[in-house]
Amino acid sequence: MKKSVLAAAMLLGLLVAGCDEQQTSADSGLVLAGKTMGTQWRVSLAGVPDDRQEALRSKIQQLLDNDDHELSTWKKDSVLSRFNQAHDNRPQPISPEMADIITMSLRIGRLTQGAMDITVGPLVNLWGFGPDRQPSHTPSQTEINAAKAQIGLQHLQVIERADGAYLQKDLPGLYVDLSTMGEGFATDHLARLMEQEGINNYLVSVGGAVLTRGHNAAGNAWRVAIQKPTDRENAVQARVDLQGHGISTSGSYRNYYELDGKRISHVIDPQTGQPIEHRLVSATVIATTALEADGWDTGLMVLGTEKAKALALREKLAVYLITKDKEGFSSWMSPQFRAFLLQDDSASR
Repeated sequence: MKKSVLAAAMLLGLLVAGCDEQQTSADSGLVLAGKTMGTQWRVSLAGVPDDRQEALRSKIQQLLDNDDHELSTWKKDSVLSRFNQAHDNRPQPISPEMADIITMSLRIGRLTQGAMDITVGPLVNLWGFGPDRQPSHTPSQTEINAAKAQIGLQHLQVIERADGAYLQKDLPGLYVDLSTMGEGFATDHLARLMEQEGINNYLVSVGGAVLTRGHNAAGNAWRVAIQKPTDRENAVQARVDLQGHGISTSGSYRNYYELDGKRISHVIDPQTGQPIEHRLVSATVIATTALEADGWDTGLMVLGTEKAKALALREKLAVYLITKDKEGFSSWMSPQFRAFLLQDDSASR
């Protein structure tokens, strides 16, 4: 639903999401993988016998298929698509899980002063990163202004009633796009499934969102690598021990296309209505849940380096930023992020 490439790489002994570092087979444990939401999911387990493999794979895929059917903007019959297609202000019933996603989105949207905006769908579609085809020409200011008139978090609210949760809009053309949060939500959902299955040592990921618990098959902490902003799949920028947290990375260096001689990033600034052009190329966030990390990384990418730094320090977020400069690339991490950095990496930074 969001990043077409995994920007966070797991060091699990297999070639995964841009890292070819090999570990022993004892480290690998049971590894399951598949596709969902236009990206990949991966589950690595320790202490789980092989004979559970097929049953777990089936449960995982069914769970993720259900999430996709609820959150997808690509499926016309999804819960979210039906809400977007309803051009009235009647409250629409939603699941408690969707209510949680939107409530978190509204909170992060407010704290980023609208930089993270799940109603930005009309602009995403206008620039060719939604279900619509890529434009044949750069959208005009008139087209951009028309799309901007259809967005705004102030037009959306979650209503909690005795009989369940509802979603309501007061702008008929409002279009909600949860692709900025879907991978984090699905990753958390996978983690809950593992706990329900009595599995306490796992690393789960959907797209660029990752969450870990416990240790790998060798008894060591799960390690996650942040990829360098390069086309080299195995280039590692830094490695962290998540300590049971979630992590998500948003980057502007892979999901793009060329239009009228310019590189068009998939990260859209709701304020300008245009793809970002600043020098921040990657934002990684570690948070209690993958959902929260997934929301913050998008907002930080929109803000750019200096505003992202200020927000990370103000909100005490665990953030790692990579910025393109004259020398190539430079990195910055908040004090909260440094606590997760592996010792052999921190010594050189």
